[in-house]
Amino acid sequence: MWRDQVLLHRHPKLGMWLPPGGHVEPNEVPDDAAVREVREESGVEVELVGERAIDAPGPRQLVRPRGVQLERIAPGHEHVDLVYLARPVAGYGGGLGGEGAGFGWYDAGAAAGLDLSPELRAWVALALRELASG
Repeated sequence: MWRDQVLLHRHPKLGMWLPPGGHVEPNEVPDDAAVREVREESGVEVELVGERAIDAPGPRQLVRPRGVQLERIAPGHEHVDLVYLARPVAGYGGGLGGEGAGFGWYDAGAAAGLDLSPELRAWVALALRELASG
């Protein structure tokens, strides 16, 4: 989220509005995958927002996803989605790029005018509520 706006695009293959996302690569942890996917798709460098279980030296503490959900892709094919909230890193100026075309920043009013799925509408509302700059 940036300036009380969420980052979305109309997915060219699926024909639906989605945030940046993708798959965890071999030998990659979910936190790094989330940051990488946003950068690759939109050109925006982000930091994940969320808590870590403990603050202590030792094993790397990963950010707890804001949500974990099971999504049926097709009969016999399901994905476990880790849903993260993120903000652009300090100094971000609003530019977009990357491999995925059509990304934009949407505030609550603009997002309300999009044909979002009920699930995405709920995630957008949660992100706007929890990360509001107010």
